[in-house]
Parts: sequence; structure tokens; C-alpha cells
Amino acid sequence: MKDWNGNKNSVYKTLGASNHTNKERAENDFYATDPIAVDKLLMVEKPSSPIWECACGEGHLADRLYEKGFKVYASDIVNRGYGIVQDFLQMKEDETSWIKDCDILTNPPYKYAKEFVLHALDLVGNGHKVYMFLKLTFLEGKARYKDLFSKSPPKVIYVFSERVMCAKNGKFKEMMDGGGSAVAYAWFVWQKGWKGKTTIEWI
Repeated sequence: MKDWNGNKNSVYKTLGASNHTNKERAENDFYATDPIAVDKLLMVEKPSSPIWECACGEGHLADRLYEKGFKVYASDIVNRGYGIVQDFLQMKEDETSWIKDCDILTNPPYKYAKEFVLHALDLVGNGHKVYMFLKLTFLEGKARYKDLFSKSPPKVIYVFSERVMCAKNGKFKEMMDGGGSAVAYAWFVWQKGWKGKTTIEWI
């Protein structure tokens, strides 16, 4: 017999088990991204070099970008043995004049994802892009629509056709042993100064 009513386990898998209580969140919201996310993005996009990875964690995305030939500036609010310690949201435009010639790419802490996008768009130069690895549920919410999407919609959203893992505290093996990921992600791509309708593609 099928369980048409669902159950506690299936609900958490649908919503994303890492989200259903604050107690389960990683410290500083550190969820490392499988580098395959970069491989998939580069099949459809050509970011500018250098790239600022502003929430680099242990360097999973930054290393893959470097391997692909990009110059990468890596920073994070916490010292995890990679990049420099820097609070992205506290960086001011006069401290980051060099970023005008760069793109920004990261998996931001989800709690402050909207703030990361808005700040990144303030910092990059006209025509440059902001790549954010985010859950599809980022599309929801009145505040995000009012503060972000209604004023600065993404140019394109690349939805992953297969699940990409984001491992709590970078523990990918532990996540695989637990069954992998049930959360749907996408690359949200903004281009500074672009005006138009958002396109959705699949990768």
C-alpha cells in the first residue's frame, strides 16, 4: 500500500533535512559544495577572470575554478585553512575597487543569501556577473521579491537535472553514507546592468 499521507521522514527529505531545525545547522552555515557544480556551470557560462569566491569554506569551488584556469581570490568569514579571513558583507566599495573587473561566484550562507546577492551586485562592475549556488526555494518569499527579484532579477537560472551535494561541515563521505542529497539546487546568475526577463535552463 502506498503512503498517500506521507510521513515525517519524507517531509524532511522534501524540504531538505538540513533545514528543518536551527539546531541542525552547521556553525556559520558551512555547507561545502561538490565541485561538480562548477563543471556543470562552465558548460554553459564563461565567467570573467579573476573570480572572487567570497564564502570559500575549504576551497571546494575555488580549487576547481583554479584547476580550470581561472585566477581566484578566495575569502571567508572563518579561517578554515583556505583563503583569507574577511567578512564579505562588511567590505566597502572603496576597499574593493579591484572587484570592478571581476565576477563573484559562491555558495553563500543561506541565512544571508539575499544580502550576499545585493552586496555582490553593488560591488561588481557594470556588465560583470554574480553567480550564486542556491536552493530553488530561494525563488520564494515576499522579502526576496520586494528587495531583490522585483528590482534585480537574475538573467538566467540553471537548474540542476541531477542532485548536487552540499555537505555539512564539508563531510561528503558522511553525507553519502546517509543517502546523499534530496535538495534541489540551481546556479542563479545576475549580470550588473542587465534588464529583461529571467530565463530558466537545465544543466
